[in-house]
Amino acid sequence: MSRTLKALSALLTYPTPELVQAAGEISEALDKDRRLPASVREQLHRLINEMATGDIYDLQERYVLLFDRTRSLSLHLFEHVHGESRDRGQAMIDLKSQYEAAGLFMDVSELPDFLPLFLEYVATRPAVEASESLGQPAHIFAAMAERLRKRHSPYEAVFRALGAIAAAKPTEEEVSALLSLPDPDADDLAALDAAWEDEPVSFGPGSGDGCKDNLIARVRGSMRPAPDMPQRSRP
Repeated sequence: MSRTLKALSALLTYPTPELVQAAGEISEALDKDRRLPASVREQLHRLINEMATGDIYDLQERYVLLFDRTRSLSLHLFEHVHGESRDRGQAMIDLKSQYEAAGLFMDVSELPDFLPLFLEYVATRPAVEASESLGQPAHIFAAMAERLRKRHSPYEAVFRALGAIAAAKPTEEEVSALLSLPDPDADDLAALDAAWEDEPVSFGPGSGDGCKDNLIARVRGSMRPAPDMPQRSRP
């Protein structure tokens, strides 16, 4: 399972020439994992082939439109469960501590809920524990797969693969709750602005710590590749 998770992590990182060069290695790793349904492996190969043969700038633009500009497709897991609530900050701290206890230390610019980083951590765990860990955000994987399916995006396959190897399967209610949230098109700038609009921050007694949570929500972690996969850089 370790190599599968590393390969899936790599596919969710920003496309670079190094990632393109590793397409064959990624494909080989996924082919060996028979827990992945044949239909999912076929979809994954479509994504890998597009990365291997497509124009690098087109690939990068597509990635940004999907995962950086569209909140409903954010690769930051806590965006989908905590939004900008104060619970997100504590969840970040707890997850970071979990990584460090396992010997995985982050760069100061990274956020612990970034999915490729989470997969990097899960890849270090025993197979049963890894599968159980993937089950916790399984409803997020299912919702993102459905949103990508509607966009006819080959990235759908990555989330179908994660759902296939997760121990727990999400309930219909969990997935429906996420799918009921706004899902604007990346070209609809007004809708995107509305989706990313910060909640009002108030000060004084009973105001809470919304300022801190809004700051956490706006910070975008740098993109960390999985071990043994190509390094990622942003232009």
